[in-house]
Amino acid sequence: MFELLQTDSATSARRGWLQTAHGNVETPIFMPVGTRATVKTLDRADLKALQSQIILGNTYHLNLRPGMETIRAAGGLHAFMGWDLPILTDSGGFQVFSLAKMAKIQEDGVAFQSHIDGASLFLGPREAMAIQRNLASDIAMVFDDCPPYPAEREQVLGAVERTTRWARECRDQPRAEGQLVFGIIQGGCYRDLREQSAREITAIDFDGYAIGGLSVGEPEPEMLRMAELTAPMLPTDRPRYAMGLGTPVQLVELVARGVDMFDCVLPTRLARNGTAFTFGGAISLKGAAYREDFGPIEGGCDCFTCQNHTRAYLRHLLNVDEILGLRLLTIHNLRCYLRLMEVVRGHLKAGTFGEFRAAFHANYRVTSRVEEQRKNAQK
Repeated sequence: MFELLQTDSATSARRGWLQTAHGNVETPIFMPVGTRATVKTLDRADLKALQSQIILGNTYHLNLRPGMETIRAAGGLHAFMGWDLPILTDSGGFQVFSLAKMAKIQEDGVAFQSHIDGASLFLGPREAMAIQRNLASDIAMVFDDCPPYPAEREQVLGAVERTTRWARECRDQPRAEGQLVFGIIQGGCYRDLREQSAREITAIDFDGYAIGGLSVGEPEPEMLRMAELTAPMLPTDRPRYAMGLGTPVQLVELVARGVDMFDCVLPTRLARNGTAFTFGGAISLKGAAYREDFGPIEGGCDCFTCQNHTRAYLRHLLNVDEILGLRLLTIHNLRCYLRLMEVVRGHLKAGTFGEFRAAFHANYRVTSRVEEQRKNAQK
């Protein structure tokens, strides 16, 4: 199911592969976010051209629209969206707590009102796993309690205890054929609660483990500290997934801490704001500096956008609100993230990851605008 191929001698970075019902996934890997059965502005051919190995869907959103009856009638999420490679589905727990109106935690789940029409709904471990069974995703996530930052210790302790109780119930639910289930570690920024959660969740013996409760408003140094603390608590023979993270430089640093899988809305969301990611940092293509810049977004990038269009053309499309600009920039940003993971895997294989990490960190520049957008994306 998961084979660890290599561990870096100087860091905790790992290279491996994960076997799923719809194919193998090389790790470390970035997973484009397709919340509502689509990666925004892209189609299946785009994702294949980007060399996406696995994408995400979301239980909360798909259950609301189009609903399980439609997806079940289509034959599952893969058939519904025409995607034949692996899919991971989030349980919807984060969305219940961050999007829903008047969420009320109960012992067996959360009662809440839909953010769409205010309808009264309920989602718990049984419901989340039933929905993911109907979606027939390759990887299903357990239903967890993810408090925002900052949270008092007692609140985080309660979330840890609920997450463990709900995880046991998730494990006991029926699965789709070949479906893997990942547990989620909570604990906020409290070391002892992280240790408690990791001990309890790993004892349940899931197919993989996620480091949850990060990218919820905490400062970047604290996020990295918690990831560095948590990763070694997880089994070496199972994949490790950092949920909702991060910028390119954060991904490299998290790989160095032993994390294998990532997802984040930043490359698609910031594309819609006119921001392009490169190996040297992020740039805002709407600026006047690119009016007559007839080079690609990033030299050496093999994406369709960089091979066929210029910064000047992208700037024009973005400033006149042409949809093509959003599509082309999304293609580039996702390819940047996926190419970064390819480069990381290559350096791990060659034994040069440490040198690459140092050079990448030294050369990468985060603008204040991108940092502001990153923080907004966590809200």
